[in-house]
Amino acid sequence: MAGSTRGPASYFPAIEARYGHPVAHWQDLLRAHRAEHPDARHMEQVAWLKGEHGMGHGHANALVAATRAEDDGA
Repeated sequence: MAGSTRGPASYFPAIEARYGHPVAHWQDLLRAHRAEHPDARHMEQVAWLKGEHGMGHGHANALVAATRAEDDGA
């Protein structure tokens, strides 16, 4: 389909609907977490979202991947 969202961002509407906050909220939390734990790896941040915020693995993984890509310039 032309113009359809692909990759991690394709999860964003479901994340917002399921967890009741905009993606920007979750990205702010991830950035704050990374500032406090600069050596945290991707899967450590995924585990943090799952454990602290009850997020499913796919949603947490998509948020971490998208946020890190933005922050790291990928």
